[in-house]
Amino acid sequence: MPPLAWRTALRALAGFAAGLAIYVALTPLYDRLIASMAEKTLNVFESPNITRLHRADDGNVTVDRRDFDPKSKRPGIPLRDLTFNFVLLTALFAASKQTFSDRNIGGFLVAALILSITHVLGAVTEVMSIYVAKLGMWSTVNYSDFERNAWGVASHFYRLVFMYAIAFALWWVFRGPDDAPPPLRQRRRRGKK
Repeated sequence: MPPLAWRTALRALAGFAAGLAIYVALTPLYDRLIASMAEKTLNVFESPNITRLHRADDGNVTVDRRDFDPKSKRPGIPLRDLTFNFVLLTALFAASKQTFSDRNIGGFLVAALILSITHVLGAVTEVMSIYVAKLGMWSTVNYSDFERNAWGVASHFYRLVFMYAIAFALWWVFRGPDDAPPPLRQRRRRGKK
């Protein structure tokens, strides 16, 4: 196993700090964008369009349906719990040997765009997990056991595995050629010296 390169670690730390600053500054706007896109995605599968997602003052996105009792409490989703993997993606790309190369910056922008699509899908999954499991009798009447299990598993999978895996996978696919590990033959030759 190669030794830890301190320059790489410092670049990653600087990327983490920059990503965190961008994330904190843009979260209110980004949450509205993700909520809007998730609402539109959900509405495609609804007839009539019932779901409404609104960013509340507390930072959560409130899930509302036209068929909810006006007096009932509205569930909320903390979108920041679903989108903070942006900071991880930023740190990974910042750790590149050529952080500010055109290829690395272009790869980061494409990866960030794809990551935002997964954030929309994560928000949809979270809303559906509320619908199928957290609305009491209404959930039981309107969704089958299979649907409740499937959306519940999808929500947990997104939070526990996919959020992290997608950041690493996007970095792996879009990283610069200088950051790719050397071929196995070269590593074996180095080990013999």
